[in-house]
Amino acid sequence: MKKSDIEPFFAALKAANPAPQTELEYTTVFELLTAVLLSAQATDVGVNKATRKLFPVANTPQAILDLGQEGLESYIKTIGLYRSKAKHLMETCRMLVELHGGKVPATREELEALLGVGRKTANVVLNVAFGQPTMAVDTHIFRVGNRTGLAPGKNPLEVEKQLMKRVPDDYAVDSHHWLILLGRYVCQARKPRCWECVVSQYCDFSPKTPAPSAAKKA
Repeated sequence: MKKSDIEPFFAALKAANPAPQTELEYTTVFELLTAVLLSAQATDVGVNKATRKLFPVANTPQAILDLGQEGLESYIKTIGLYRSKAKHLMETCRMLVELHGGKVPATREELEALLGVGRKTANVVLNVAFGQPTMAVDTHIFRVGNRTGLAPGKNPLEVEKQLMKRVPDDYAVDSHHWLILLGRYVCQARKPRCWECVVSQYCDFSPKTPAPSAAKKA
């Protein structure tokens, strides 16, 4: 993607969705951290179904610890890898209580020191909860970065570094949400929906996928 196309690319995404939000449901920073930890290799829809039952019962580190691992597992067993996720979340809660007074820290170093919190999870929390211009590269952003030519890279970290360089400052905080939603609903893995994409004119992907009706006529 040409440098001159990057600003209008994000301007079009902003015009279509001026205030993008994460699709994970939460009301506190700890609930957000918990939801993100549970979301690895799972859908936001699936995580939300589980946390709607969990959070009314336990939505603080101490409350999670009080449930015990088996108790926690009973609430999240519909989520993939729930046993290992429960173990990691329990350890994270223990560290939050012992090291941070039960509060979620606001620095990358402290977040990544928590068991089960990697760079991507830390980036989500820093961006969504604390408004920092971070870029959590999941499978959707990785695909969009490469397919559009906006931020090509061989691995998530390469794509993240490219995006941090190329995304204009005015769009930095919200760009993470726009790119995830673009990848999730439009620039899909098997067949991108180019005919309904608001940024297709700036995208390097070629040939563009025609609308279903046009494909049938052809």
